[in-house]
Amino acid sequence: MRTYEVGDHALLVELEDGARVRALHAELLRRRAAGTLPAVGEIVPAARTVLLDGLAEPRRLAAELPGWEVPELPERAAGPVVVPVRYDGPDLAEVAALWGVSPEAAVRIHTAGAYTVAFCGFAPGFGYLTGLGPEYDVPRRATPRTAVPAGSVALAGPYTGVYPRSSPGGWQLIGSTDAVLWDPAREPAALLAPGTPVRFTAAVR
Repeated sequence: MRTYEVGDHALLVELEDGARVRALHAELLRRRAAGTLPAVGEIVPAARTVLLDGLAEPRRLAAELPGWEVPELPERAAGPVVVPVRYDGPDLAEVAALWGVSPEAAVRIHTAGAYTVAFCGFAPGFGYLTGLGPEYDVPRRATPRTAVPAGSVALAGPYTGVYPRSSPGGWQLIGSTDAVLWDPAREPAALLAPGTPVRFTAAVR
């Protein structure tokens, strides 16, 4: 664990991997709910970091953190969020070529993955999902699209993501879904949260 002061009122905590990020994030939320965490405005997990913003004394918390016992997160009792996908994306053939397989085989590879939401960001409801092996990393598009439709299922680097709304984007689009990733009228509004297991299934086109 490494800590970095960010300005006068924020602390960035860098950890070894996503599992430790999720565990620390859960412990921070637990301590805040119990009233044993110093007052903090926001707690924001990312791929290998947790940002705590709005701290009165970030240096004091940085000194305390290495002494914390942060338990590993237990396995979730609930099953995964299942996302049906029409594998009709404009970049599916290109992704399959990068993997050295047919488009049909690429679909089988993608639906065979056991995914976990590593962290959220970019847009409300957008989760960065890990679950494919490093041999399936794909680059972002050289020229981003000015508008990616809501519900687009996409790949970039080691991550799979689903666009919760129409927005510009440079990820490789392999399919689409009708799943609602973000609904302010729902509780919780986000379908996906850090640590959520996800499974993709092939829907009928």
